[in-house]
Amino acid sequence: MATPDPILRMRGIGKRFPGVKALEGVDFRLLPGEVHALMGENGAGKSTLIKVLTGVHDIDEGRIELEGREVAFSSPPAAQRAGISTVYQEVNLCPNLSVAENIFIGREPRRLGRIQWRETRRRAAELLKRLELDLDVSASLSSYSLAIQQMVAIARAVDIDARVLVLDEPTSSLDAGEVAQLFRVMRRLKDQGIAILFVSHFLDQVYEIADRMTILRNGQLVGEYRTSELPQVELVAKMIGRELADLERLESLPGEPPARDGTPLVEARELGRTGAIEPFTLAVRRGEVVGLAGLLGSGRTEIARLLFGADHATTGSVRVDGEHASLRTPRAAMGHGIAFCSENRRAEGLIPDLTVRENLVLALQATRGWTRPLPRSRQEELVGEYIAALNIRPADPEQLVGNLSGGNQQKVLLARWLILRPRLLILDEPTRGIDVGAKAEIQRLVAELSAGGTAVLFISAELEEVLRLSHRIGVLRDHRLVARLDNGESLTSAALMETIASGGSS
Repeated sequence: MATPDPILRMRGIGKRFPGVKALEGVDFRLLPGEVHALMGENGAGKSTLIKVLTGVHDIDEGRIELEGREVAFSSPPAAQRAGISTVYQEVNLCPNLSVAENIFIGREPRRLGRIQWRETRRRAAELLKRLELDLDVSASLSSYSLAIQQMVAIARAVDIDARVLVLDEPTSSLDAGEVAQLFRVMRRLKDQGIAILFVSHFLDQVYEIADRMTILRNGQLVGEYRTSELPQVELVAKMIGRELADLERLESLPGEPPARDGTPLVEARELGRTGAIEPFTLAVRRGEVVGLAGLLGSGRTEIARLLFGADHATTGSVRVDGEHASLRTPRAAMGHGIAFCSENRRAEGLIPDLTVRENLVLALQATRGWTRPLPRSRQEELVGEYIAALNIRPADPEQLVGNLSGGNQQKVLLARWLILRPRLLILDEPTRGIDVGAKAEIQRLVAELSAGGTAVLFISAELEEVLRLSHRIGVLRDHRLVARLDNGESLTSAALMETIASGGSS
């Protein structure tokens, strides 16, 4: 069968920022009625290519053609009017409004200047039915799950007569059932002839849904491939630009578990918070990685927040080095050497309008108080050390952290806490939404910290990752810690999933 003409073609795209060459000579084409994955490490240029396409950034070199005509978009609304719609990882809708209002906001059916609400709801229900979604369109958007909210965002994009739909990390916060629902909608749109540009770091999902893929590395084109013809191991090698020896060395993790005798570094005894997590008992020893496994919403983050003092416990107590510790605030937890990297690095971690340097020294400055500013020379010394140690790119301490890729933002957040040399490091989804290369670097860092005596509480939705890194694993279900398991050869991801499914019962 002859290949159809591309609906979208980008030729020789170049984009530069001060001190950074983000894209250089990149070609990309998108066919009608296909799902095309854009692959690459964090910092490879994927987000920049999307922003160039959708009018967020001007291009410095090259040209963009839509249906054979050269186009240049001055803004995202201009791209949208031409038929290119984008749905981002963070759903950009109004949760306080109804589903119908969100779909038609700014474009509501009107008569004599008045919004026709009945017609708005009818059209919204009809549009969602085309996507095989049966929702109460008069209900508040906030009453639906994140997955449904993304479907609503997609419905809005499609109703704007989208011919090209860009989905940027749409599955990063979805569970398996929600991903399956999203993929059904994507296949439906594909059958309708809509071209879908799909960005994801979940390789299994890419191989399930994508027809073709384009790989970028360091702002340059590696190549375009049919998904069925490129094995995953080759994809990873092309993305990271080196052999997989570094990744394979991680197969030996974790190292030898620390001795169980002696006093735990941190021990929670019947700690709980009404409505958030039922009372649990959990100990973490020096040099030990304790993983928390469970489905989204099972209570993993709630445990992390209690141990860091971000939430107040309503029952139980915490001991540090065998002594009672009052962890009622993050500052108190930091005083005991506890650090916490939140899963929501945008809202609870980084300040995007500050530089990499300013974000890195934030926690250290907080421990000193604002009356004792950290000397600029000491800031530069520490920042240079940790930029090099964690391979943060670009290696420019004065770059706004909001301009960095997701993986490099995650490294900045980690470096902020590592500067404090914590005794217990709590990592909540530290590898979510980042590429395999950055993920390997963070996993290796966890292993090195453990070997150096740092205790780590590690939370991840990826069971294989929890198994790979942890000495012991706590299993959560329905806001309860239902099992505590020693990691060993007999513990597999299947066995771990069975424990989650059974709630710890035999």
